[in-house]
Amino acid sequence: MDDHKHSDQANATHVVSYRHYALIWFGLLALTALTVSLAGIELGRWVIITALAIACIKSYLVLSIFMHLRYEDRVFRLFGTVAIVTLLIFLVMTFFDYAFH
Repeated sequence: MDDHKHSDQANATHVVSYRHYALIWFGLLALTALTVSLAGIELGRWVIITALAIACIKSYLVLSIFMHLRYEDRVFRLFGTVAIVTLLIFLVMTFFDYAFH
């Protein structure tokens, strides 16, 4: 009986409204416009940092909302977190090499 109950919970679907998707999409468009507009402003080294920060926000929105990572099991989220941390390590090592070379 418990196995049947567990399988029903595992197969449960989540419903996200079209309005919610549209708001996230408009937010992504606004962040893209912000990235493009910041490219024309002379900020020195801060251009790269702000562009990467905006890209991180956009990737979080896509991963959590459009790819439904928010509704996945903890193990799947852990694998995603490990991949992101690995990417961050490589980015930090690259920027340190670029900054001090």
